Amino acid sequence: MTGLVSLVRGLVHGRAPTAEGLTLAAPPERKRVDLRKAVNAISDVVQNRPRPLRVFDQIHMKSGDMVLQSEIIADWADGKRLAFIGDGDAISVCVAYLRARDVLNFGPSHITVFDFDERTVEAVMNFADRERITNLDARLYNVLEAMDPGEPFDCFYTNPPWGASNNGESVNIFVERGMEATAHTGEGVVVIADDDELEWPKRVLASVQGFAAREGFYVSRMQRKLHEYHLDDAPELKSCNLYLAALPGNPTRVESVAITDPNRLENFYGLSQEPRVRYVRARRRLDYGVAHEDEYELEMLESGRE
Repeated sequence: MTGLVSLVRGLVHGRAPTAEGLTLAAPPERKRVDLRKAVNAISDVVQNRPRPLRVFDQIHMKSGDMVLQSEIIADWADGKRLAFIGDGDAISVCVAYLRARDVLNFGPSHITVFDFDERTVEAVMNFADRERITNLDARLYNVLEAMDPGEPFDCFYTNPPWGASNNGESVNIFVERGMEATAHTGEGVVVIADDDELEWPKRVLASVQGFAAREGFYVSRMQRKLHEYHLDDAPELKSCNLYLAALPGNPTRVESVAITDPNRLENFYGLSQEPRVRYVRARRRLDYGVAHEDEYELEMLESGRE
């Protein structure tokens, strides 16, 4: 009993005992999040991100859920190098910005976004430059091409096309690139559809779990029905966080090849929508927080009235 009391006292006073009886400094305590500051920070990010292109299955997560998701991912990837395989939602920017603004006192040591949409890449880089976030960057990259992460990452995050029309194969391709970014030895979070009534989300989930197992990964946990989206044709559809981790002793693999198998590419972005675009190019730099010139016209006051 005395040992238990000592343990509790040590924890209360911020000390963590070791097996040898020594005392080490406890990790910094997760401070309570100021909700107003968090929401305002996410609002800054939302103002900066490009509009979604539905033809590529880009659908934005709702802002309240972005606050929750950003804290979850910052905690999960605390102190680690994190790769985003696509990021139309801009969760990468949220995570980095909340840490930079000291809304969170934890988060990844470095974040890199890999995305085929140049608008997204430029938005990430411009925001990081403006806010002086030195541990956030982005690269133009298409998942159908070989992955070359440079130094392997510790973990990856992806919210890919959900694969309703191809049994989750589009999800598996994004997951494959995430695994390659970690040299098949890291962890990942996959955001995919989650619904108790619809059949296809269950089949996609089973497909992704099977693919992960064949690649030497296992499902470590799952957070169900966390996120809602601005999705006109299915406003009630939610998504989950599926956590993957490499099995102990999973061999390091750094090789990566382009994906050209037509069976894997069929219905990639939806029914009869195979990938034909390498990159989405930005025509000009836009300020996404203000109205675009092509959205309105001016009708002038009449002059010379008596």
